[in-house]
Amino acid sequence: MKIPGTIGIVTFPLGEANVIPLSNLANIISHLTDQVYIITGNAGSKVTQKLKNSHFELICHVSGSNAVTRVYNYARTQLAIAFRMMKLSKNVDIWIFPIGGEALLPCIILAKILRKSVIMLLTSSTDSMMKHQQEPLTPIIVFFAKANCILADRIILYSPNFITDWHLEPYRHKILIAHRHFLDFETFTVTTPLPDRPPLIGYIGRLSGEKGVQHFANALPAILNDRQDLRVLIGGDGPSRDSIAATLQEEGLTARVDLPGWIPHDDLPPYLNQLRLLVLPSYTEGLPNIMLEAMACGTPVLATPVGAIPDVIIDGKTGFIMENNSPECIAENVVRVLEHPELEEIAEAGRRFVEEEFTFEKAVENWKRVLQEIG
Repeated sequence: MKIPGTIGIVTFPLGEANVIPLSNLANIISHLTDQVYIITGNAGSKVTQKLKNSHFELICHVSGSNAVTRVYNYARTQLAIAFRMMKLSKNVDIWIFPIGGEALLPCIILAKILRKSVIMLLTSSTDSMMKHQQEPLTPIIVFFAKANCILADRIILYSPNFITDWHLEPYRHKILIAHRHFLDFETFTVTTPLPDRPPLIGYIGRLSGEKGVQHFANALPAILNDRQDLRVLIGGDGPSRDSIAATLQEEGLTARVDLPGWIPHDDLPPYLNQLRLLVLPSYTEGLPNIMLEAMACGTPVLATPVGAIPDVIIDGKTGFIMENNSPECIAENVVRVLEHPELEEIAEAGRRFVEEEFTFEKAVENWKRVLQEIG
């Protein structure tokens, strides 16, 4: 059953890490309405290859080499997005702002002026995320995010835990809960049983401050000192890559740690089926795709209890939780997990959980409920 009204999706031009999140959301929305209008850019253009009944407006964004050019290019990109929203305004009834959309204040103001409904999908805490980045736009983005919480007609969160964690209590009356996560369980599945995998642990994702991956690198001397057979994979790219490489060089660990760079999404299943443990030491998260994909591949996950992670991982039952992301805590917990007598059973319980809870059908039903409530 289709929902009434036409939907538009607006994102700031995306990096590689956000292609699948946008693709998933667009797939869900396109299943619920006859036409979807999508404004995005950069790596977000890859979504055009996967959707048939969607109209795309693509924008190129270059961040800039210094504070002045970064601010200038940021403002210019916002204006380019607003211009395309004006162009599509007669066709769109509801605008959804996911994946960085909380920073698009001029665009949300425009949508309100045009009397369109605005849905803001918050996938992370702007305050927490920006605190760990060296970004001259931080004060602007934090202000925009707060203003947009006031302006939005509805705010969508992945988990009710975010209301208190992200200090969103003043907006409780307009918060709804839904996620855009679903997996292809023919692709993300167990191809190598856990006991048959090599002694390999790892992290896969963006290499940036808010992900805590530098702490994982700092924990490796203690971890590898006790396990001479163990190897490590740190897959991804981002601003922390050079500092992580320098740490490995200083500690003499380059021969035992693989840094393959960004791993394309289609290549993830073979990597995940080689890992005995995926470590996610984040300061802040929404609901990380890589966690669900690893669990579907029968790979145990050790993570910090941030975002919606505790909704999925129950320590010792569907995965493992560590108290914080200090190098000492990471090292202690990696050893705890690898020596756990029921590791295989816990990995299997995690796989069953995501196969039951993260289907396309459930994601569509959640968003149908949300959009019908707004309509």
